[in-house]
Amino acid sequence: MREKCGIVGFYSLSGANVTPLILSSLEALQHRGQESWGIAIEGHKPYRKLGLVPDVLTTKRRIVGKVGIGHVRYSTIGRTTLENAQPIQIGNKFSIAQNGTIVNFDTLQNILKTNFAIKSYESDTKLIGLRLYQLLKESEWLEAFTQIGKELLGSYCLTILNNRCEVYGIRDPRGFRPLCIGWHEPSSSYLIASESCVLIAIGAEFIRDVEPGEVVKLSKDGFQSFRFAERVRHYHCAFEYTYFAHPSSCIDGVCVYKVRKNIGRILAKKYSGWGDIVIPVPDSARPAALGYSEVSGITFEEGLMKDRYRKRGMMRSFIEPTQTSREEIVKKIIPITHNVEGKDIVMVDDSIVRGTSSKIIVKLLKRAGARRIRMVVTFPPIRYPCYMGIDFPTQDELLAYKLCGEESDINKINEIVGAEIGVDQLGYNDIEGLVEGIGLPKDELCLACVTGDYSCIGGKPKFRSREELKDKW
Repeated sequence: MREKCGIVGFYSLSGANVTPLILSSLEALQHRGQESWGIAIEGHKPYRKLGLVPDVLTTKRRIVGKVGIGHVRYSTIGRTTLENAQPIQIGNKFSIAQNGTIVNFDTLQNILKTNFAIKSYESDTKLIGLRLYQLLKESEWLEAFTQIGKELLGSYCLTILNNRCEVYGIRDPRGFRPLCIGWHEPSSSYLIASESCVLIAIGAEFIRDVEPGEVVKLSKDGFQSFRFAERVRHYHCAFEYTYFAHPSSCIDGVCVYKVRKNIGRILAKKYSGWGDIVIPVPDSARPAALGYSEVSGITFEEGLMKDRYRKRGMMRSFIEPTQTSREEIVKKIIPITHNVEGKDIVMVDDSIVRGTSSKIIVKLLKRAGARRIRMVVTFPPIRYPCYMGIDFPTQDELLAYKLCGEESDINKINEIVGAEIGVDQLGYNDIEGLVEGIGLPKDELCLACVTGDYSCIGGKPKFRSREELKDKW
């Protein structure tokens, strides 16, 4: 089971109750996971529930403590069950939560099977926890992190609450996933969080990003930092910047909103003079649509709205665990007929993965009377599985690969994929445009899902079908 999730950890030096802060932080990270959530607070067993994070008042009176961690789950593989929710309790030693994917889980299973009865479907988070438990019998925490850092292959950010009331935050040596440190003055709390949008939401101060290969410890002594692995080449996940992260977040010094708007500007130069109005696919494509409008001079309008008055109206379709649930959310998007009827539309979206959502939206716009629909996409064609934590783990489900194989001509890809989803014209971004928009060096980005180059994890993993993965987990 691989995870692409959100994590937080708090330690209050004044002894303030951090449970409400953790729940508020998880609400701010809901865009990173909406299948389940959980918290682990000192003196309490982990409390985990399916679904969205509740209103803070429902939990804070029952679970109180000055130190704790939290997690929202988005599974890339694995069933949506309470058993798979995090944080996970490991013996009487600690609770652990993760954001990422461990590629060499088989190696971990082999190391552990002499001491533990390991089920074939155990999550990689639990495997990491059990391995740490094993190492801690003979080592202290930093030594255990150093050893496991040599053994793990893949992307991971971890939060751990141990029985000494200490919180650890760990970021893998390549920095695939974001993690930052903050200070909350009203509660005198240090915190770690997947994204800086958490700090904005709770009124905390940003201190800095956790460095790749760094361990951060929160305790009665405050905030301390250690290295558990040598610095290696950085691999920022490009998909974080275009879709996954919250637009208000900054990741390793780069503003997510600015990236998305920059990419829209770049697409306007690449695909110009296409329509009467520019509309975003809500909500992550809105900054890109604004950038496209700004450069092209074509009026920005809202042409599609999520129905926020329904129970699932605020949810993100891509991170839903099944195709049926993804389609259910997309179908709740409502066209603004007055804005789109009789118009030539430039529709801006963040990506095309399976293509199902794009087809549904195109049909909705045509039904609302759109005359012509042209579509630009901020992310290049996705043709290879992600083994670093995003939910496209099998190649046979990726639309661009299914239709175009290894075709390198972007114009041909645009024509073939555009015809399949039903638009009049399609314009994908390319790698150069993506890199320029993000503003980081190309060799510091993970682009494996576009290029098929998996050197970031030490070599190409074995591709599996969705059926094989379901059987495995």
